[in-house]
Formats: sequence, C-alpha cells, structure tokens
Amino acid sequence: MKLFKKTIQIIIFLGIALASFQVHSERIKDLASIAGVRSNQLVGYGLVVGLNKSGDKTKFTGQSLRSMMARLGINLPAGVDPKSKNIAAVAVHADLPAFAKPGQRIDVTVSSIGDAKSLRGGSLLMTPLKGADGQVYAIAQGNLVVGGLSAAGADGSSITVNNPSVGRIAGGASVERSVPSPFAQHNELIFNLHSSDFTTANRMVEAINRVLGANTAKAMDATSVRVGAPRDVSQRVTFVSMIENINVSPDDASAKIIVNSRTGTVVINNKVRVQPVAISHGSLTVTISENPQVSQPNALAAGQTVVNPQSDIQVEEEKPHMFVFNPGVSLNEIVDAVNKVGAAPSDLVAILEALKAAGALRAELIII
Repeated sequence: MKLFKKTIQIIIFLGIALASFQVHSERIKDLASIAGVRSNQLVGYGLVVGLNKSGDKTKFTGQSLRSMMARLGINLPAGVDPKSKNIAAVAVHADLPAFAKPGQRIDVTVSSIGDAKSLRGGSLLMTPLKGADGQVYAIAQGNLVVGGLSAAGADGSSITVNNPSVGRIAGGASVERSVPSPFAQHNELIFNLHSSDFTTANRMVEAINRVLGANTAKAMDATSVRVGAPRDVSQRVTFVSMIENINVSPDDASAKIIVNSRTGTVVINNKVRVQPVAISHGSLTVTISENPQVSQPNALAAGQTVVNPQSDIQVEEEKPHMFVFNPGVSLNEIVDAVNKVGAAPSDLVAILEALKAAGALRAELIII
C-alpha cells in the first residue's frame, strides 16, 4: 500500500512537472515563420453604385463614371457632367495569402475616398486589384456589408453610428494570378523568429536537431535558423509540418519597463531588478485664497468705502513616504512597495526615471 501511494505521488509530481514544462513551451509555428512565405497587399480603385442619394459630389467621381460608360460603349454628350448621387469613388484593398491560387476567393475592404455620406446598400463594380509590381492579381466585385449607419433630419440634426463610409465584402475578390514562392526553390528553408533572441534561436536549433537528427538545423543569427529540406515538394510539406509542431521553450524577454506618457500605463516585465536604494517620495501643496475686506466709514464721518485685498497662503506638505529596495528585488516587491505609498501612475514614472538616473534600475526604460 505504501509503495502504491508513493508511486501515485511520483506520477502526480511528474504530471505537474510535465504540465509546467508544456505551459512554458510553444510550437515553432507560433514562434517563427518561413522566409518568403507571406501575404501580399493588393489595392485598386473602383465605383460603388446603388446608393440611396448618399454618394459623392466630387468631379473625379463623375469622370470615373464617364470613363466606365465609355468602356461599356456608351458615350455621354460632351460637356455633360454626370452628377449622380447614387455612386461613390472607393479604394479597395485586400491581402493575398501565401500560396493563393487562381479561382480562390479573398475578402476585400472598400473605403470611400470622396465625400460620400454612406456606402450602405451599395454594390462594388468590377475592380482590378494590383500588387506593388503593377500586375493585376485579383478582381473584386459584390455587395457591401456596412456596419455603420448615418441619418439626418429636415432641421439639420444628424446621427452617425460607427463608420458608414467603410464596408467589407466577404470573399469579394477572385484570385487571377498566383505569386511565385521560394518554398520549393532551394534545398533549405529559413525560419525567422518573430522576436529576435539568441537563446531562443539556439534552443530552436537544439529542438529540431533532437527530433530530426544532428546538423539538420543551424542558427544564422538571432533571428534566422537554416534547416535542410527534402527536394521533393510533397515530402517538404510533411517535413515542415513536423518542424512546426516541435515545442521550444522561448527565453524570457530582456528587462524592460514600458511607460505610456499619454495614458499613464506602466508595464514592467518579470526580469526587472533594482539595486539597493532608498527612495523618499512626497508632494507639496500650495493654496492661495483671496478674502477681500470691506472698509466703510461711519455715517457721520467723511470718507469712501474701499475694498482692502487680503490673501491667505497655506503650504501643506504631505509626509514623505520612504521605502528601501533590497538587492535584486523582484517585480512583485516593486509593485507592492509602490502601492503601499499610494503612488499614482505619474508618481511611479517619476520614481522609475529617478531610479534609472541613479543607476539602480537594471532595465531598459522605454517611454512611448
């Protein structure tokens, strides 16, 4: 029975240890991406039609309508400016995913570039989407879904909910051209870490070599890890799938303190340490109040009523709070010490800057 209980305890301990290890480890898929395997940005210019008199009044919208009608074989009379309130000039943009093939559908976002009040209820006409090289990679068209709403009354009052000048079309563009990918062009693959770190890159190399064999992976620098890959594309897909699911324990980030001076937000990571230092923090309050005194002569005496100014100045100094940081205190101790003295975010920033100036703060202080 004792042996059985002891075995159960060992199993529980190992389970807790493994669970703790898994919590702190992450898949390579979540830590890095393959060089060259990325999405590409597309953009185009088009027209949204079918609006309920909430379109543009700009001249370039009329010019765009005239050009579109000419391409369809309809020539408007010279000098006629089509001022339709049911159309709007829009910019259309989308992200073309890696390995997207012709015929696949992607989502597009449509944004007004004129003075249209709302795109609600409109339809986007056929719009070519071009890449940075000027080539057309997709064609967009469809009915818009607009989350915003605007309404106006006859007396001039109006209300706007969200943004009615931006809409979205789910699967609104058809891919017409695929982007060449370096995935199958070389004998090796390069994995780039999302956050550069020498320790994490080294641990990633060790994890890959432990699973796939020695010298399979080599670190190039703090960001990139080179991995030898099979020549056959189908085998390469299986190979990458295996690598992506290998668990790696990333190293903790370097000691940093981030201060947002606009919102007063202060973020301190768990690697921040403070050297032995004593801090005294207090505040001085000066109050000036005016109590004018009226001087009025007796009824039988000659004279004038005058107002004599009288100022009362009071100086109040709060009892300064003093606390001591022992060598290498942790994040919890820093937060507890600051909370005990009731320091506001602005006070905390002043304390951190003073610690940095004194050379007692072992962290990078970043103010955004």
